[in-house]
Amino acid sequence: MELKNDSSSTEDFILLGISSNPQMQKPLFAVFFVLYLVTLVGNGLIILAIHSDSRLHTPMYFFLSNLSFMDVCFTTVIVPKMLVNLLSETKSISYVGCLVQMYFFMAFANTDSYLLASMAIDRLVAICNPFHYDVVMSPRHCLLLLLGSCTISHLHSMLRVLLMSRLSFCASHVIKHFFCDTQPVLKLSCSDTSSSQIVVMTETLAVIATPFLCILFSYLRIIITVLKIPSASGKWKAFSTCGSHLTVVVFFYGSVIYVYFRPLSMYSVVKDRVATVMYTIVTPMLNPFIYSLRNKDMKRGLRKLRDRIHS
Repeated sequence: MELKNDSSSTEDFILLGISSNPQMQKPLFAVFFVLYLVTLVGNGLIILAIHSDSRLHTPMYFFLSNLSFMDVCFTTVIVPKMLVNLLSETKSISYVGCLVQMYFFMAFANTDSYLLASMAIDRLVAICNPFHYDVVMSPRHCLLLLLGSCTISHLHSMLRVLLMSRLSFCASHVIKHFFCDTQPVLKLSCSDTSSSQIVVMTETLAVIATPFLCILFSYLRIIITVLKIPSASGKWKAFSTCGSHLTVVVFFYGSVIYVYFRPLSMYSVVKDRVATVMYTIVTPMLNPFIYSLRNKDMKRGLRKLRDRIHS
């Protein structure tokens, strides 16, 4: 990355953060520190409950435990640095640190989206083809889905970081965001970013839209199948197994589509921060509650974990 600046900190960027108001730094630190702790504890409990209860060793909960792990990972890539900057005067991040943060954030976040697609496939097979469920969603196939999700996501991140490393930056090194994301960094570049924007939009469309379309297709098939069930109780039971997953999909993809599928000219600092907070901090924190409050199996698993801890 060629940095053309006469300042002494030519290799550093400044992360503006959630708010530039000095009086808001400590209150924001307290809020996001609590949110981060809830995310760690909630997702940690989900993982422990699933692994400690043999009745939860099914494909759906295999993907859920990995989803919780990825939520912890991509939140950890962002939040600790953000918390440090909220209490720091400099709020700087090195050139290498910026690229590393960008790489791992995109890798974990994209793996999250592919895991959501894998969970949709699991529900599709369970509802539309239950007699072949054990064959289609075998442990080997589930592991292949997980490995494929991770591989595609890391290749995407590598391409994106290589693209960003070719940009040059001139006057300002102030990133108007709380982490190194693509659009805010592109906004700073004094290079011609038109080709970069086309590549970013095309590649992002391919990587994000693929699991999203898979989810849409899965639920269209599920809806068609469920509507053919004669009893109302049967329909409700089938739909209820999908409710938690659909809620997470709406939260996650709603904010992701808003942030990444806009041209750079429509980039808004404030709106972008709010939408990004939704899918980077709020959604990972809410996932354990969404999946446990309406899920009898997860409630039983959490109670079993609690009893083990107490004993």
